Amino acid sequence: MFEPQAPLAELLRPQTIDEVIGQSHLVGEGKPLSRLVAQKQLHSMLFWGPPGTGKTTLARILSQTIDAQLINLSAVLAGVKDIRDAIVRAEAVLPQRTVLFVDEIHRFNKSQQDAFLPHLESGLITLIGATTENPSFALNNALLSRSKVYVLKSIEQKDLLGLLQRSLKHQKLNGMVLSESQQKALVQAADGDARKLLGLLEILADYASEGEVKDQDVALVTSGQTRRFDKGGDEFYEQISALHKCVRSSHPDAALYWLARMLDGGCDPRYIARRVLRMASEDIGNADPRALGICLDAWQTFERLGSPEGELALAQAVSYLACCPKSNAAYMAFKMAQADAARDSQPVPMHLRNAPTNFMKDQGYGQGYQYDHDQADGIAYDQTGFPDGMGEPVYYQPVAQGLEKQIAEKLKFIRSQRAQAQQDKGKKHG
Repeated sequence: MFEPQAPLAELLRPQTIDEVIGQSHLVGEGKPLSRLVAQKQLHSMLFWGPPGTGKTTLARILSQTIDAQLINLSAVLAGVKDIRDAIVRAEAVLPQRTVLFVDEIHRFNKSQQDAFLPHLESGLITLIGATTENPSFALNNALLSRSKVYVLKSIEQKDLLGLLQRSLKHQKLNGMVLSESQQKALVQAADGDARKLLGLLEILADYASEGEVKDQDVALVTSGQTRRFDKGGDEFYEQISALHKCVRSSHPDAALYWLARMLDGGCDPRYIARRVLRMASEDIGNADPRALGICLDAWQTFERLGSPEGELALAQAVSYLACCPKSNAAYMAFKMAQADAARDSQPVPMHLRNAPTNFMKDQGYGQGYQYDHDQADGIAYDQTGFPDGMGEPVYYQPVAQGLEKQIAEKLKFIRSQRAQAQQDKGKKHG
């Protein structure tokens, strides 16, 4: 009969808080979780962090601390019925406490999350939830208000290296020996994930002959390992945010790093192309109008070349944007105009209306309109472009960067002339 063997990650799972690697901000001396263990106390909590950072392990250790019954649920497979069954099991062992650990808790919908609330209030269960998604968006407020959120971080390379070296002593690895460079390659491929590292070690053990590991074996095992990038999840939005902000802060080197990280993680280059095009309007604007065309050309170049050749065009666009003079004047002006437009529906002034028929002309459509090309400066300064009663609000305020510096000077003259003409017109009609 086949008997499943526990994976190395399970065999080496820490049993005490002192054995936990990484997360020193939580398990170090005097830190929150260490204090709970020392005081033999426990409250409902949520562990938020990347995969393989110890969320399940900490839940087990904390439940053992208070000698509680531990019930495990996976929100991927469980439903309200499973929650009810867990409540029945919790009632059956009273007065012993029950810790309900829910992995991937963000996958529960609102009604499923609400099912925990009365039992948290009564103290029947202590809930420990694990999630890779931002709790602010993935969990409802009622559950958040009854739980303390602890943030877990990716495990640092030095801690992973220590774990790897200790793991090599386990009998399941058959005396496998790794060189320093091979160890480094495995740690880098694990990308902050302890479970992933131990999984790679297990696979590598199958290639080793009498404990000897060849470099090509390590390369084979680690090939195709992508860096952490959760499409549509927190990592996704954090990295595109980093790319955008590095472009905005004129840091081409950092911007190219985040571009490379996203492409390396499997992000669709077309998505990046769209966001880069947005950056050209939002953060460069009229300080360098060429930026928009360069980004469009980069997008089209990628569409024609595909990956990986077309990715260079995106890198070219990103580096250009980062080095451009910056202005968000057009972006801010449009937001102000949108706010005014949304306030009410002002009619178009009669002089700006089109009059294609005699009837419309008789109704006053287009009456009083001045054709700007016939004016001395090419501008009819005393003619407003806003609905009646709005005056002349100022939205667009160019910055003293790039081409906008010249635009600002020109616009300052036009606005002063228009203000004077409007004032004179008011006096004339007054």
